[in-house]
Amino acid sequence: MRGPLLRLLRPRRASPRPLRVSGSLWGRAQTAAVSQAYGTQAGGTVRPAGRYPIPNKKDLPYDIVELMEEVEMKSGFLPNVFSVMSHRPAEFRAFFAYYNAIMNKERGRLSKADKELIVVATSVVNRCPYCVIAHGALHRIYSKKPALADQVVVNWKLADLSEREQAMLEFALAVSHADNITEEHFQKLEAQGFDREDAWDIGTIASFFAMSNRIAHFTDLRPNGEFYTMGRIPRDKEKAETL
Repeated sequence: MRGPLLRLLRPRRASPRPLRVSGSLWGRAQTAAVSQAYGTQAGGTVRPAGRYPIPNKKDLPYDIVELMEEVEMKSGFLPNVFSVMSHRPAEFRAFFAYYNAIMNKERGRLSKADKELIVVATSVVNRCPYCVIAHGALHRIYSKKPALADQVVVNWKLADLSEREQAMLEFALAVSHADNITEEHFQKLEAQGFDREDAWDIGTIASFFAMSNRIAHFTDLRPNGEFYTMGRIPRDKEKAETL
């Protein structure tokens, strides 16, 4: 998938619209997935995206409505995290602004696939179905490896990881577990080509998603059904099924 996952740009000086999306959120519209116990569809019934009420569009600030509509139009569905976070507009803006700063930065040695793998591994520890499923889907798309995220979910130490990926996840999980971070942690990263700024990026992603996981937990945030098939169905088959 090309382009950023989400780009929230600073507004132009005269613009009243502070949020923007550049490109498709998930790259392309996805075909509907089968019903999942952890999803918003189960047993033929539609489950709420979360336990908090989702505001009507007419009650939301214009910039948030514009962002959500653009995401849905370009992606084929609206990820439930947008709907649930819209319950608190100021926190919605802060959440996605920080998300954008760490996940879509163009500098550093972490690829988009690296970042998504960190989210998957740390979200498993925090028992967050939404982030495991949604970011597992994104990892499949960015990495072109349909099985690796699933392996990490089961047991990251037995997954088909490179030594570089192992060092990266070991550091991320140490942060997630609130272990004592020592020079040895940094030395292991440096042995795999990471520097201190990369360590900051790894630690920040683990930390931000520890917060995100807990928000998902108390709001009962449920993953969209579309996430389950993303990156699993070959592109040609997806196109045929949408005709």
